[in-house]
Amino acid sequence: MTKVTAEQLATARGCVLGLMLGDAMGATGGTVPASGPLRATSAGQLACFTMDGLIRAHVRHRHRGICHPPSVVWESYRSWAAIQGIPGFTVDHGGHSPAGWLAKVPALAERRGSAPATVAALQRRKMGTVDEPNGTSTGAHALTRTLPVGLYPCDPAEMAALTHAGDAVGAAGLAGAVIRLLAGDHGLVEALESVASEPGQWSEAAERSLAPALAAARSGAASAHELARLAPDARAVSALAGGVYTTACFPGRETVREALLFAASAGDGGHAATVAGALLGAAHGPDALPVDWLSRLELAWTADTLARDLVTELHDSPSGGEYFPPTDPHWRTRYPG
Repeated sequence: MTKVTAEQLATARGCVLGLMLGDAMGATGGTVPASGPLRATSAGQLACFTMDGLIRAHVRHRHRGICHPPSVVWESYRSWAAIQGIPGFTVDHGGHSPAGWLAKVPALAERRGSAPATVAALQRRKMGTVDEPNGTSTGAHALTRTLPVGLYPCDPAEMAALTHAGDAVGAAGLAGAVIRLLAGDHGLVEALESVASEPGQWSEAAERSLAPALAAARSGAASAHELARLAPDARAVSALAGGVYTTACFPGRETVREALLFAASAGDGGHAATVAGALLGAAHGPDALPVDWLSRLELAWTADTLARDLVTELHDSPSGGEYFPPTDPHWRTRYPG
């Protein structure tokens, strides 16, 4: 019998599907085509591999008693680079062949825009840490690809620092804290206000991006001008500010469609929409997401499977462990740890 509750499953599925839907909406710039698939960008692809790494890290901990989750997530990113055909990575990169089911999803092997800071960090072959980040980029991928880490018992900032630095690391930690509160049954605005009131936990600029976004939302109706001011570029702090402003202006489950279209118009490369989608999905669950868009979402099945499997691994450990047998004999083939 599963230990997973309906609420836990709804939060995880909503967060991950909202993230992927926001990623796809952001790529449209707010003008959604009338038909055809809604495709992921490299940010959405990397978010999938973040979840793959988290699940594999937990499997490893269960069977070996010790694990460093950022190291396992790093290997998952290397698998992404290998199946993408990025120079310096092969299907057998240094004896670490891409394994598990995720590396076999065709859409994840297609180039969907660049992720230069992530690729450069992977090519340097040195994992960054919060104290010694890898490179100097403060780009939005540090935030968007690590949003699901808020569902897992570790620090999203550590995952962001693998490839990015500075305010981007702080923004990832802050967004993860909001998602963790949403998973703990806090309301959306309550979670945002709570994190904003905790000084000193994240970088100063990341903290500054949250407070102005909430203040702007309190001051009046959603404004495209205000959104453009808060999210002027493709930095992580811009994505965070734009995403938070959107969710604070459109906090209800009945306005998710309007919120995603609004965030996608920010002009920041679509990243604010990714953040807004993850936050709104985590707050309201997958049933609040527009069904007509979800039915066209290219990686909907992939993302939903990862969300379900992440929650299942955390609470049920289907691969077993040192003191209990597996309930799924194929789990470690899907997620080798």
